[in-house]
Amino acid sequence: MEMIRAFLEKHDSTSNEFQGSNLSDPNLSWLPQVLKEFILPAGFPGSVSDDYLQYMLLQFPTNVTGWICHTLVTSSLLKAVGVGSFSGTAAAASAAAIRWVSKDGIGAVGRLFIGGRFGNLFDDDPKQWRMYADFIGSAGSIFDLTTQVYPAYFLPLASLGNLAKAVARGLKDPSFRVIQNHFAISGNLGEVSAKEEVWEVTAQLLGLSLGILILDTPGLVRSYPVLVSTWASMRLLHLWLRYLSLSALQFNTINLKRARMLVQSHILQSRVPGCIDCNRDENILLWQRFIKPRIIFGVPMEEMLGSGRSTSMLKTLLRLYAREKYILVVNQQRIDFEVFVSFKVGATSVSVLRSVWQTYWLHENLNVSEDIFDQLAKSLSMMDERFNEFIQQLDKGGWDIHQINLRVPKEISIDECPV
Repeated sequence: MEMIRAFLEKHDSTSNEFQGSNLSDPNLSWLPQVLKEFILPAGFPGSVSDDYLQYMLLQFPTNVTGWICHTLVTSSLLKAVGVGSFSGTAAAASAAAIRWVSKDGIGAVGRLFIGGRFGNLFDDDPKQWRMYADFIGSAGSIFDLTTQVYPAYFLPLASLGNLAKAVARGLKDPSFRVIQNHFAISGNLGEVSAKEEVWEVTAQLLGLSLGILILDTPGLVRSYPVLVSTWASMRLLHLWLRYLSLSALQFNTINLKRARMLVQSHILQSRVPGCIDCNRDENILLWQRFIKPRIIFGVPMEEMLGSGRSTSMLKTLLRLYAREKYILVVNQQRIDFEVFVSFKVGATSVSVLRSVWQTYWLHENLNVSEDIFDQLAKSLSMMDERFNEFIQQLDKGGWDIHQINLRVPKEISIDECPV
């Protein structure tokens, strides 16, 4: 733990190179060539993104602790199905096998559901979903641990555990593929994936070995409270290391969280933070619905107009937003600031980004005593003046302005029509 903390303290926040030790050499010349070729992609460091090595060094102990937890949980599952307590007959072995396979089949439903229902989420925020996968997987392991206490309920408990872990895997795998693609700046995704497998298997072997040593500790196998407390301690360490490894990632693509931070900085300070600063300050765990100011995308036009549904109000909005691919209004029914956004046919990710810019300008400059339509018009005028400058600053700051991961909601409410 202290070594990892010391390593992180030596990492300068404005640079992606390691300092103060042998790791400061970006080519790792101190590492034997045979080992370097075995664990790193060809052409390292130029063939991968700058944050690759720091992520992998943090990912390795994360995986080790994960496999230690897996070993401890497996011991509870085996005891619950009768391994170690039956006389060793063929009938006992068959019963244990049937119970084991049944919980795997039920758990597979989770991956089917995640892939079919939430496949479009992972490109937007892979760091968040990778972290959530570990939280859900941890909850699944808790169900597994309880099977030792309630062996009569093995099938429902183990099935719930496997369902949770299958959901976690359904979140983990697509998220990590996005992360791997981020690393492969030379188009070497296959090699990056292969070398990640080397790190993963090495961590697996080390984690399993340490887990076995822990299980061989006198008194641990027979003491369920000690087993649970050991697992909980290791799992908390695992989650902390996972958070550190994900925090080390430096995406230059713009998702909604980073768009909010970039827009807010531009409106308040007339500048945008670079990729390193923005990724460092990004809150991996926070859900969009809890971020202020609150933006509701894809709101039906009827809801935006309210109960009055005034024709004159609709015409005014259509005239105001004639040049935009969206319509934005401030929800005046709420005390705290909230906007509704409805998109037109043909809206793009840039349309979403423009609506975010307008939202933050209104949030900072809205005057409740003035006419709301005048302020909407003013915000659009200010956006026309400053948005191109905002895009230019993004480009100069190293952001990929050609890959803006801001999804337009499927609920397109407005067709283009003359006013």
